Amino acid sequence: MHYSVYAPPFGDGGEVFPSPHRYDNSDTIFTRCGHSGVLLPKISLGFWHNFGGNDPYERSRAITHYAFDHGITHFDLANNYGPPYGSAEETMGRLMDDDFRPFRDELFISSKAGYDMWPGPYGNWGSRKYLMASLDQSLRRMHLDYVDLFYSHRFDPETPMEETLQALVDIVRQGKALYIGISRWPLEALKFADQYLRERDVPLLIFQDKLNMLSQEPIDNGTLEYCRTHGIGFISFSPLQQGLLTDRYLNGIPGDSRMSRNTSLSSNELTPELLQQLRAWNDEAATNGHTLAEHALRWVLAQQGVTSVIVGASSVAQLERNLKAID
Repeated sequence: MHYSVYAPPFGDGGEVFPSPHRYDNSDTIFTRCGHSGVLLPKISLGFWHNFGGNDPYERSRAITHYAFDHGITHFDLANNYGPPYGSAEETMGRLMDDDFRPFRDELFISSKAGYDMWPGPYGNWGSRKYLMASLDQSLRRMHLDYVDLFYSHRFDPETPMEETLQALVDIVRQGKALYIGISRWPLEALKFADQYLRERDVPLLIFQDKLNMLSQEPIDNGTLEYCRTHGIGFISFSPLQQGLLTDRYLNGIPGDSRMSRNTSLSSNELTPELLQQLRAWNDEAATNGHTLAEHALRWVLAQQGVTSVIVGASSVAQLERNLKAID
């Protein structure tokens, strides 16, 4: 179904109302996250791209409205999403003030810290100082009292795991986050984190990693199976491999694509062998009445142990197409 319930035009000063039908298909939309009480939408909205300070605010606003109208309650952010750094969280703060404040308790908002954010030795990696300072900054940018989920964004090989993990425990006990997640930690470090957090009654809610038809490392190295058997949710980012697993590159490199700009995709990646594989998957999808993107999202969601996939969107139409994967 397609609903356009938010009162247009945006920013006209009128009151904004979400669709009363946003949870009509809850049994189809949501999945339990591990052994927790949290239900997450199978498709979550990521703010990695298209929500920064260089992007039109009204477009970002329209995308988030459409997402919420269709049961997407989980918005995934990080401290350095933009560009510039921090600006995606500032967009989230503006959205809270403009539209979403009355619906805060229906939203599940996450942020992360672990990559470079500010100069000097305390603006990167996994120290207690960085994680706590970063979350305080994130809360100010997003105009929130707490986040629902806070991640260690990457494994820090130099900082003791106990320091990073105890900072996460204390963040929960301070009421600044309700749940804890980690992203892209090695399997043995994940096992240590799982035990450490359980012993302190702050169980690990979810693990985030890249998983798609072209990148299956969490399956190959046992991470997904560990999460499934230990009651930890798993959420995939880049399920469409930055757009490769769509019809965008089936006939070459479009002039306005990420690959043409050589930003997050390199033209060297689109080898003749890969193009042949993409076209074969596209034909397979078409026989089932799906697009390649739908096919790729369905593949990720079909993996045992996967709770949700994070999709980006540069338009409402793109998000609408991606949501067909869970129709």
